[in-house]
Amino acid sequence: MAGADGIGSDLDRWLEPFLEVLGHKRRRSWAPLYLRGLLGPSERKSLQPMAASLGLSGHDQLQHFIASPAWDDAPLWRVLAEQADQLVGGPEAALVIDDTALPKKGTLSVGVARQYCGQLGKRANCQALVSLTLAGREVPVPVGLRLFLPEEWTRDPERCAAAGVPDDEVVARAKGAIALAELDRLIAAEVRFGVVLADAGYGASAAFRRGLSERGLTWAVGIPRNQKVYDADVQLVPPTGRKRRPVPDQEPREVEAVLADLPWRRVTWRHGTKGPLAARFAATRVRVGDGKTWANNRHLPGDGRGHCPRRAGGRVALEWRAQVLPQQPAAAHLAARPGGCHQGPLGLRAGAPAAQAGTGPRPLRGPLLDGPASARADDLHGFRLPAAPSPCRAAPGEVGEKCCPVFRDRHHLRACRPCGAPS
Repeated sequence: MAGADGIGSDLDRWLEPFLEVLGHKRRRSWAPLYLRGLLGPSERKSLQPMAASLGLSGHDQLQHFIASPAWDDAPLWRVLAEQADQLVGGPEAALVIDDTALPKKGTLSVGVARQYCGQLGKRANCQALVSLTLAGREVPVPVGLRLFLPEEWTRDPERCAAAGVPDDEVVARAKGAIALAELDRLIAAEVRFGVVLADAGYGASAAFRRGLSERGLTWAVGIPRNQKVYDADVQLVPPTGRKRRPVPDQEPREVEAVLADLPWRRVTWRHGTKGPLAARFAATRVRVGDGKTWANNRHLPGDGRGHCPRRAGGRVALEWRAQVLPQQPAAAHLAARPGGCHQGPLGLRAGAPAAQAGTGPRPLRGPLLDGPASARADDLHGFRLPAAPSPCRAAPGEVGEKCCPVFRDRHHLRACRPCGAPS
């Protein structure tokens, strides 16, 4: 209780503008204590251990502070946006949109469902939240966090009512729509940032990408490696014969195939706790196939606005830039294992992506990305992917130097495809 008045403490100085908008006197008294309990050294963050670590005689008053009737949190979000902008806001700052997952055991927590949990690297029972973080000068400040309600919740109003979900929130909304709504709130609060970043969980949505472009933002997002794209000079050919609509003059290609033929360049962007953070990059301009469907579930080229749009004369140029962005290597306990495969990065990064058990796109070919690149001039063309080696083949009844037709594991004999060598 000694620091409850908030005098001489960094935490209390940080809390002052937030406490001013809380309004209720008791909330202003108990909010600092509750935060100290959350930030304390105790591993258990339930109310009774927190009250004991704070030296309180009981936890009843903390319980009343937490369980009091709902109150408007909009003033707190507004103050948080102002403080974050003062700390790291500016044209060099980035607004990062991502997911946050909270693993859960039961079924009563709001929004809990079996869905992908990034904390565990697999589908699990958890809550999913859409998070927005303002980052500048290597300092991240969270500025938004909204709960995602899965469809199994929104189509069961009684379950939502029992969990205390407000009636106006029982609406099915995609994560991208939630992120755009939070983005509008930050723009209205005049938070300054130069670019919006998001992973492929959001970048795969054409509606989300269009929403960013419609707001006049510079952005770079992840896309699946099988995203279909066209060359930047694609043209729509007038219909002939029985055709009723224009068709493109070229077939779409997967972005993986497009980037595989490009020169790659190794870039180091900063030093981390375990050394320099580096990866190989390749960039080209394309038109993403996210327009109307025209044949065999193929899509026409989109409107041309997209990743890192180039501005010329105040207008966004009608080309896309498919830019490869970095991802951190997977944790050791999430490394690829039998039955699992790596999840592809944003465009295609030549590095170790995050792991995702049994789902997601197939990994890139190792020989294509792991081999050394030939040295050339120190520019964008300084690193070029080597040609993939031909698969190992052995004549019938013959075993090559690195090719074995079968091998024995603990339980059975198994041949390795395509050459019969142990994988």
